[in-house]
Amino acid sequence: MKEVLREIGMIARALDSISNIEFKEYDLTKGQYLYLVRICENPGIIQEKLAEMIKIDRTTASRAIQKLVINGFIEKKEDQHNKKINKLFPTEKGNSVYPFIKREHDYSDQVALAGFSESEVNTIFTLLQRVRKNISDEWEFVKKGNKRNY
Repeated sequence: MKEVLREIGMIARALDSISNIEFKEYDLTKGQYLYLVRICENPGIIQEKLAEMIKIDRTTASRAIQKLVINGFIEKKEDQHNKKINKLFPTEKGNSVYPFIKREHDYSDQVALAGFSESEVNTIFTLLQRVRKNISDEWEFVKKGNKRNY
């Protein structure tokens, strides 16, 4: 069997490395841009939903979110109906960095998909969505304390 996940991993790590280097000038450390983008695109999102969206555990999300708050990229606001819930919003600083992150993302897409037809891009996208769905189901299963049978 072809090592598809290994290829996906190499692509993801290379793009992550590039982003970490390029976003250093904005004082965004390793991987924080992922959180900031999701918060900018979903203002008012709660931490648990953000963690689920990025597919990371709550503790990791909590640490990254705290750093973004400390560095002034996002702010937490109490939910008006449930004081236990904090909603996450980008600050002016966060919103000002978002267009640069988005441009980098769009450029990386363009570079990665150079030479592919629109039909091929659609096929890749559809197939990767299916892979993500399969993995998401497994992630949920294991996250709930279950053991996979392999």
